[in-house]
Amino acid sequence: MITLEHDRLVFRFPEVHKDARCAIEFQRTLRIPDDGLEYPLPPGMGSFPLRHLDDYARRVPEAWLRRGGVLMPMHQAEAMWINFDCRGYPFAVKIATGKTCALTGDGWMNHLNTDPQDYAVLPEQPWLDGYCVAKGIVRQFVAMPLGQGYTVEEQLTGEAEHGGLQLIVYPMKAERYEEMMSDVGPIVTSYGPLPSKSEAASDMGLAPGGRMQQEVYEDEYGLDAWDQRHASRCFVTIANSVQWMALTGERPPTEPPTASAYAAAGLPWFDYFGADLTALEETEKLRGIASVAEIGAANGESPLPENESVEVDRVIPLRRKGSSQVREMSADSTVAG
Repeated sequence: MITLEHDRLVFRFPEVHKDARCAIEFQRTLRIPDDGLEYPLPPGMGSFPLRHLDDYARRVPEAWLRRGGVLMPMHQAEAMWINFDCRGYPFAVKIATGKTCALTGDGWMNHLNTDPQDYAVLPEQPWLDGYCVAKGIVRQFVAMPLGQGYTVEEQLTGEAEHGGLQLIVYPMKAERYEEMMSDVGPIVTSYGPLPSKSEAASDMGLAPGGRMQQEVYEDEYGLDAWDQRHASRCFVTIANSVQWMALTGERPPTEPPTASAYAAAGLPWFDYFGADLTALEETEKLRGIASVAEIGAANGESPLPENESVEVDRVIPLRRKGSSQVREMSADSTVAG
């Protein structure tokens, strides 16, 4: 069962175990420079709003309605990262953009694979910022229109068909969880708190941006740990700012500050490594993808405004366990425009 609660997708599997719950949200963030350098983790700046697509059934394109799910706004060339909130019960999560796996570059399959591993493991994986292009390196998720050749979907399939992103969540088998938790007390989980239909505007997909230091971890539980008989899947359609306003009547969030303005203000970046975990190796398919800036340069275009390199002076290390630190810009921080 999936519910939309306070701009978060909450996945519950009461038929598997009473503790089998997790939440996923999509964080607004800086777009790091796409300049060939490697940057630390940028901050979270609040979650993107999510809306039930069915609430706008009379206005959205038929293709959007057929796949269902939720609607999310992103400005062109805006970046985001996926936040996993899992308070103890383990999950395996597959993430695809345009039905292309963000960890392997393979096409969508409704089952888990380990050769290569095409899913993230929660709670060991706290977030995912982009496409796994090298061991310990991802290329940031950046929103771009379909049909211009920038998205990973177009680079690997030659087609601009799906856009958006989709998730499928598998809980751990109840018996494996009970074994693992036999000597541990109960876990407490809590989650916080129009014009006519038109297809004139371009659909949006995700493309690879700048390089970031982030590990995606190997599954230490093993494929047999996951209950593949029970899964929940959700499609997230990305609307550009014009589409979002036309469909919902709401203004989308303002664009985040540029990386150069953020760095100049002396605000923090972040670093996170699971010291006792092994990072996945990249696959051949994703190793060869070109970034938005690289494709733009080849086409004589400049698709990324404000793409200058920045000096990062303040990096906060995040501990894996027992930490009250969060990956976000503090509420009282200001960035000059």
